[in-house]
Amino acid sequence: MKIALDPYMLRKLPMTEMVRTVAEIGYEYIELSPREEFMPFFLHPRADDEKVAELKKVLTETGVRLSSVLPLYRWSSTDETERQAAVRYWKRMIEVTAELGCPLMNSEFNGRPERAAESEAAFWRSMEELLPVFEREGIALNLEAHPDDFCELNDPAVDLVRAINKPWVNYLYCAPHTFHLSDGAGNIAEMLHYAGPKLRHLHIADSFNHKGSSGLRYIMNPPGTPARIHQHLDIGQGEVDWDEFFSTLREINFDGIATVCVFAWEERAVESAKFMLDRVTKELAA
Repeated sequence: MKIALDPYMLRKLPMTEMVRTVAEIGYEYIELSPREEFMPFFLHPRADDEKVAELKKVLTETGVRLSSVLPLYRWSSTDETERQAAVRYWKRMIEVTAELGCPLMNSEFNGRPERAAESEAAFWRSMEELLPVFEREGIALNLEAHPDDFCELNDPAVDLVRAINKPWVNYLYCAPHTFHLSDGAGNIAEMLHYAGPKLRHLHIADSFNHKGSSGLRYIMNPPGTPARIHQHLDIGQGEVDWDEFFSTLREINFDGIATVCVFAWEERAVESAKFMLDRVTKELAA
């Protein structure tokens, strides 16, 4: 069982200081998420040999390891030029991840929910190009359903991951997406059991039920806007059923990676990370 920190709230620190801060908090693993000077959102990676060497050096010095690297590119875009660019970015980031000695990458399906069939077709074109690259470099891939992607629901996302038909391509359950992953009821036990052995990674943060019992928990204007709302909060600050979440994981003997991914409290990033590490350790690794 590995417990990692997504250090996005520490992204304004220089890379070496960020890693040292993570080590001081007590984490053994980092899930490297987008940083402007290394791996920006939706753009070609900025990491060169010097930046890669700098990161490797501080990881060695601190004893912290990369559990995973999480890039976000538009590999399911229905714009073919944009999709091809995303594939190029992926190829470079796979290369960087291999150079870092990290065996795992995580990402989202991307694409557009209102053009789901076309987005899925684009996703499969990208898979045809990228799966051999992942395989050649010996890097596994976990995929998560995300609000506003072409695949937003738990069960269809698990089915899509299974359809890739590679033992090293698996599923990531993101707890703060819980109320978007089903009909809004957020039946965590059912969703985790459905993922079964494909469940290899967790993202852990709290969130509110965006609908509530009335369907009017949040009122958005203009009426009918398709905006998706969710939060990444400390455990206990939202409405995710953590008793059900952790008891189900213990029931299925989950032994993968759990990444703490709170994003809401940059002014108390260290305090939040410490609290979350203590809670997740008590629940899953004690």
